Amino acid sequence: MTLAIFDLDNTLIAGDSDHLWGEFLVEKQLVDSERFKQSNDRFYEDYCRGELDIEAYLRFALEPLTQFSSEQLNTLHSEFMAEKILPIWLLKAEALVDEHRQAGHTLLVITATNRFVTEPIVNKLRIPNLLASEGEIIDGRYTGNIADTPCYAGGKVIRLNAWLEQQECDFDLAEAYFYSDSFNDLPLLKLVGKPRAVDPDPTLKQSATSASWPILSLR
Repeated sequence: MTLAIFDLDNTLIAGDSDHLWGEFLVEKQLVDSERFKQSNDRFYEDYCRGELDIEAYLRFALEPLTQFSSEQLNTLHSEFMAEKILPIWLLKAEALVDEHRQAGHTLLVITATNRFVTEPIVNKLRIPNLLASEGEIIDGRYTGNIADTPCYAGGKVIRLNAWLEQQECDFDLAEAYFYSDSFNDLPLLKLVGKPRAVDPDPTLKQSATSASWPILSLR
């Protein structure tokens, strides 16, 4: 069995869903706008520099979810999809995913962004498997706490290995694909046999060029 793994943000969509969700909350005045925007922008800048404190960020990102019921969150996410995600949808990304689907590959998205934000996006891409950063849910509501290993940088390798152990069939990572835009994903890119740099940031582009990895654009 061949595994085709995809990063989500700035790979299969032309933007960062996590940061956009924060902007959406600010625009809807569902958070303390000035304070939240400053923190949201700062965390994103830290991510771009490879200096993100993922646990601090997840606590920040998960806290607003605690204020709403699951029904309210679903309604908000539908608005978010229409206003923020559809404008950055990439038809070439859909086509790439479909190529792997038609080849009979097992499709998996692995993303640092939390499951609440990403799962509806991944469902729209018709990708059946998702590894994302997880927020704790008790009695149907988010608590603001982190559940499981954050799915970021080396954490993606940890989460992938745990997922592989649960699968009924064996996947050979030497034959696996992983598509990503970010140098933060180098631990996993170096683990698979078929790494692909997608619209890469400058650091990843340099690494991909040095390693003779294919570089492609879905924009």
